[in-house]
Amino acid sequence: MKKYIAEFIGTCVLVVLGCGTAMLTGCEHWGGYMLTAFAFGLVIVGMAYCVGNISGCHINPAVSLGVLISGGMNVKDFCCYVVAQCLGALCGTGILAAIFGLGGIEDATGGFGSNGLAGVNGSIFAGLLVEVVLTFIFVLVILGVTSKKANHGSFAGIVIGFTLVLVHILGIGLTGTSVNPARSFGPALIAAFTGNVTPIIQLWVFIVGPLVGAAIAALTYKALEK
Repeated sequence: MKKYIAEFIGTCVLVVLGCGTAMLTGCEHWGGYMLTAFAFGLVIVGMAYCVGNISGCHINPAVSLGVLISGGMNVKDFCCYVVAQCLGALCGTGILAAIFGLGGIEDATGGFGSNGLAGVNGSIFAGLLVEVVLTFIFVLVILGVTSKKANHGSFAGIVIGFTLVLVHILGIGLTGTSVNPARSFGPALIAAFTGNVTPIIQLWVFIVGPLVGAAIAALTYKALEK
């Protein structure tokens, strides 16, 4: 249970700080764009050294799927991790809704930092491709840097965090960068309750894309590591 609680907390913090930064800046111009990218990446660095020794700090169903396929966890833990991550994302979005609502602060994204296809001109196929490729890169790095054969030791959290910054630098302007179904699920669901249904309609793209990318990354890494 401690592992699941750690995943809940980690995902909640990811959404509060990552999506919260996007909501404040609107990812407008390079200042807001880069702040949001670094917010997501630095959360991973912090959480990796906070809950990494408890749960592995997946805080992402796509990462958990990659670890499952690689043989690093069982199906029961995978299912419980995903539930905890999605609940954490909902909690994080709820916290943001309370802060912005009580403070009368404008949400510059209009949807709690939810993902969308506006950057790819509404193209579902382009959005899927972006998410598959970026998640593939992200999960491949995670599997490589955490491999016992790599022996990267305590530097893994920093490498993973800055890789997330890197994929956000490209992805924010295209899909908002999901690479994490839980991170997309929480904001999309809460946005729907406030009347913005576009994110929940497009949500499947940000579930399927990351999971496919993670699966390909895990199979690729297993083949390379043999």
